[in-house]
Amino acid sequence: MPDDLLRPEESDALELVLHRALPLDQHPAAVYLASLSAGSRRTMHQALDTIAGLLTGGRCDALALDWSAIRYQHAAAVRARLAEQYQPATANKMLSALRQTLHHAWQLGQMSAEDYHRARDVKTVPGSSLPAGRDLSGGEIAALIAACEDDPGPAGVRDAAIIAVMYATGIRRASVVKLDLDDYDPQAGTLRVREAKGGQEYLAHVPQDGASRALADWLVVRGEEAGPLFWPVNKGGHMTNRRMSNQAIYNLLLKRANEAGVKRLSPHDLRRTLAGDLLDAGADIVTVQKMLAHANVQTTARYDRRPEEVKRKAAHLIHIPYRGRRNRRADES
Repeated sequence: MPDDLLRPEESDALELVLHRALPLDQHPAAVYLASLSAGSRRTMHQALDTIAGLLTGGRCDALALDWSAIRYQHAAAVRARLAEQYQPATANKMLSALRQTLHHAWQLGQMSAEDYHRARDVKTVPGSSLPAGRDLSGGEIAALIAACEDDPGPAGVRDAAIIAVMYATGIRRASVVKLDLDDYDPQAGTLRVREAKGGQEYLAHVPQDGASRALADWLVVRGEEAGPLFWPVNKGGHMTNRRMSNQAIYNLLLKRANEAGVKRLSPHDLRRTLAGDLLDAGADIVTVQKMLAHANVQTTARYDRRPEEVKRKAAHLIHIPYRGRRNRRADES
């Protein structure tokens, strides 16, 4: 049945296509997407576009689909196809987008409670996958900072401060660009962080070491003018008092990694490295969860390297009696 539903005839597909455009404040997908942060909005919009395409044979996207017409058999068929094509974590994230959109369709009075609860009652896709990205070594982090220090311009000072803060506190790049000068308290060594995810605020503690020194050097260059904590710097070294973009954070990391001879990395790699390093050093996992503003401790546990280290040591207890062809021939001669 799922395969038949996901190879819809034109007449079947048209039943799921909106016959007239809905105002955005009455469109379940639009209302759901508007509730998300900019980064999550792009991801979930793509997920809903994919689901709409699966249900209609590619005939429409998320905003052209009539989500109120989705029933359990459609949701079950989508789950089956997502389970075939994506890793469990990705498939479940896409199913979450589907459930949330159906929830808004029900709240907008476009679905009955019975149809809504049946359609959303599809099971998650079982299984797990390793978290995306990679851990950085201490040498790689030092090399990134050194590349910034080798840059005599204001961008070098700024980038060293950004990398130091991201690794030392684990805050996301979307939160880095939201920081204002007033959010940093040098005396207390704290940053007031506004999370893009969930809209929560919390205090991040900046270690009184290289991280605080990097920030202090940047503040000397930046000055005391109110505004964003980190400013854009053009190729000529001119600074502008305005907010940096998420993409600018990504680009500066790629630039410094290239200069330092460090393998390609993403902003999130600094965050996951901090989590692993803290847990390796014996920090309590609940404390690390709070430092990273994770909604649940299971997310933090995904970055715990200690179980893998235990397995690695156990694997080395096994001896395979393979000497290699050359050694064997030498013994026989």
